[in-house]
Amino acid sequence: MLKILIPTLMLIPTTWMTPPKWLWSATLMHSLLIALTSLSWLTNKAETGWSFLNSYMATDPLSTPLLVLTCWLLPLMILASQSHTALEPPNRQRTFITLLISLQIFLILAFGATEIIMFYVMFEATLIPTLILITRWGNQTERLNAGIYFLFYTLAGSLPLLVALLLLQNNTGTLSLLTLPYSGPVELTSYAHKLWWAGCLLAFLVKMPLYGAHLWLPKAHVEAPVAGSMILAAVLLKLGGYGMMRMVVMLEPLTKELSYPFIVFALWGVIMTGSICLRQTDLKSLIAYSSVSHMGLVVGGILIQTPWSFSGALVLMVAHGLASSTLFCLANTSYERTHSRTMLLTRGLQMVLPLMTAWWFIASLANLALPPLPNLMGELMIITSLFNWSWRTIALTGTGALITANYSLYMFLMTQRGPLPAHIIALAPSYTREHLLMTLHLIPLILLILKPELIWGWAT
Repeated sequence: MLKILIPTLMLIPTTWMTPPKWLWSATLMHSLLIALTSLSWLTNKAETGWSFLNSYMATDPLSTPLLVLTCWLLPLMILASQSHTALEPPNRQRTFITLLISLQIFLILAFGATEIIMFYVMFEATLIPTLILITRWGNQTERLNAGIYFLFYTLAGSLPLLVALLLLQNNTGTLSLLTLPYSGPVELTSYAHKLWWAGCLLAFLVKMPLYGAHLWLPKAHVEAPVAGSMILAAVLLKLGGYGMMRMVVMLEPLTKELSYPFIVFALWGVIMTGSICLRQTDLKSLIAYSSVSHMGLVVGGILIQTPWSFSGALVLMVAHGLASSTLFCLANTSYERTHSRTMLLTRGLQMVLPLMTAWWFIASLANLALPPLPNLMGELMIITSLFNWSWRTIALTGTGALITANYSLYMFLMTQRGPLPAHIIALAPSYTREHLLMTLHLIPLILLILKPELIWGWAT
């Protein structure tokens, strides 16, 4: 654990002591080395159970893929942000990179925590750097509004969780993830127990976000700079799923009765947010709503608690993290050239940037779950286990899959095909930096086809 955590901590003095000329290349190289070193976590000798264990932190098959995803994303965020912060003073650039690094530190501590209170504190700590990224480096004046939505939704959801955790500590005498699954089932009889159950999951459902508590997400995504959108889509939404997987194991036997409304909300949300995507004009908003749609499937998969659905949820979270992050990077490359996110005004870019169109095509297909990408594996496992739980769900999940294909192709055709608008006269060519960024997103996604057992969690 420390071989990743200490270099990540040392990235902060590196950022502040490097000469401005070498700032981006030095931090990129350093963070890329950390990302490559983090791949060693995937060589888990024990198929199940904990490894890299010390008194505070450990990894197991559930947290390892998310930890590696977190480490992999920092160099990509640094690569993506270089262009739009280039005109700022060196100290602001250093502050920007420091915020990204601090996010990585909090996320490693959250995913690696063996104690639920430590997980809770780190879960909340990620709010601060993300909030500063949105409100300071956001695109428009609405960014303050978006930051307030983001802050208050998350805080209002997570305060009941703290009370629920303290009650759990009183009942069981421990909050260690190593021993909690082995403590006996908590007696849940009264109305207060049902409120306790809801308190345990509410914070994670808001973070996911569940349809109905999702209004902060499109605002935050649209206003955030590209690095903020990438980390939100790729890792911060996964904090919710990870927390739910950890808590749901302990909430038996009440989950069976109480999870119905949440599963219905999640599956209805898949269709509703997919339909919203079909009438979006703003590119980043469309990608943000598609994240809500995918996370709806993940919530449904986690709440029915079968081995298949758990695996499917984890696979879909990792695959969606890479695919969604790619789409935000592509939206940013188009925004940096045309200074507009309206799809009607940025059409026909295939004529000018044909190689970018190839990346758009692959990323759109990954988003709509093309076989044999891991996105399809995750969706199929969740849809199958939901069908096994109740055959009626096939109507909702099937319609959701159809709408996903529709809006993914709509997004690709609207941005890339068709005639070039008259107002686009001179566009900068695509840079090697951008192609490297897309390659580093999509290569892991394609390689995971060959060895999916790295990311399917406890199913082994």
